[in-house]
Amino acid sequence: MRSPAPDSRPVALTIAGSDSGGGAGIQADLATMAAHGAFGTSVVTAVTAQHTRGVERSFQLPPEEVAGQLAAVRDDFDVRAAKTGMLATTEIVEAVADRAAAFDFPLVVDPVMVATSGDRLLEPAAERAYETLIAEATVVTPNADEAEVLSGIPVDDEESAREAGERLCDLGADAALVKGGHVPGETVRDVLVSADGTYIFEHPRIDTDATHGSGCTLSAAIAARLATGDELRTAIERSVDFLARAVRYHYDVGRGPGAVNHLVGLRNEAAREPTAEAVRSIGEELAASDVSTVVLRDGAAVVGATPSAESVDDVATLESEFSETKSGRQADDVRFGRSSDGARVLLAAREHASAGLRFAVGCRHTEAVATALETLEWPVFAANRDRGSNSESALDLDAAAATNARGGTVEDAAGRPTPVAVIDGSRSTVWIAATDAEALPDSLREVQARVS
Repeated sequence: MRSPAPDSRPVALTIAGSDSGGGAGIQADLATMAAHGAFGTSVVTAVTAQHTRGVERSFQLPPEEVAGQLAAVRDDFDVRAAKTGMLATTEIVEAVADRAAAFDFPLVVDPVMVATSGDRLLEPAAERAYETLIAEATVVTPNADEAEVLSGIPVDDEESAREAGERLCDLGADAALVKGGHVPGETVRDVLVSADGTYIFEHPRIDTDATHGSGCTLSAAIAARLATGDELRTAIERSVDFLARAVRYHYDVGRGPGAVNHLVGLRNEAAREPTAEAVRSIGEELAASDVSTVVLRDGAAVVGATPSAESVDDVATLESEFSETKSGRQADDVRFGRSSDGARVLLAAREHASAGLRFAVGCRHTEAVATALETLEWPVFAANRDRGSNSESALDLDAAAATNARGGTVEDAAGRPTPVAVIDGSRSTVWIAATDAEALPDSLREVQARVS
């Protein structure tokens, strides 16, 4: 008989509706809480029949059933933080608000009032009842439309978002996070208003409609992080970053736009060691190959990104030359988070060419290499260092100057992935990037064969 080894986790609670499609509601909340290190408990307020294309039916539970679930959870679990989502009716909003006054843990209120289509989801009485619940909130997280309903202030820019947030704090909330996803513009700005001041969280807008459940997922992440001990601003900042990644690398499921990837952070973390090992393998194979006239130096300029990489922290760089061992030449060290030229170029290639690009090798930018690339007909981009050349953020790529870019795709005429070349003229370097670690050394040998 084996001895048990229990895993102790902080408990978080979601009070929301069920989404049979799994992208939003209770299902999204519990997955997100687990991904952030919390044990998720739930109080179901409504059962919906929905999928990635919309809601077919909805059934609201009686308020006494909602109250019974809440009492059962609180009777047994040491809840460290809670969130609310779809509360459905005036009676349920009031029932939750009455009991929230006794909460001795942080409460995140996601006031689900307005659908993405712009339709109002609650009757006016329920909207007014939210004012009592907001008074108990550690933070309230409305989108622009919901902030207008609650505050009476139309939200269409950063200043109006701040004003709406201040009005919500006047209702009693400790803080208000007015989300900017519904505000037009290429940059999404989420505005946090609290007694400590106003903070802006910015992210480039992601060109996708797969945002169903994003509000649920964000509020669940904030609650989970509060349960695990994060301060409010830290919890929000990390949760906003998490959501941006979850939307960009969304699940391609269903017949609609898809679903937010609630486990993207866990899977990205799990991919770190395999990515590092792939970088080592590329370097060692190149060191053993005759590509010395192409690569920068003994195969050491090798980088690899995790599948959902967003920053240099997600890029592994081969840091040193190779050492001789009894089993042959081996890479000495691979490290994540190094702000190298290769890391920034690979991130830029993922942004402007294809998010599927995972690995890259630095080559000498010579006339012979440039000629070889022309004959191979791979997409060739130019690195643009006009903005932020000393920053850790990804560089821009000049797609207009690309050769054979075919609109930025990385597939050949038969639909097979092809390498992408990025010319970094200021560094006299060409980076060859590919989706497959095993195929990349073969690509370098193709270049070498044409150079020779």
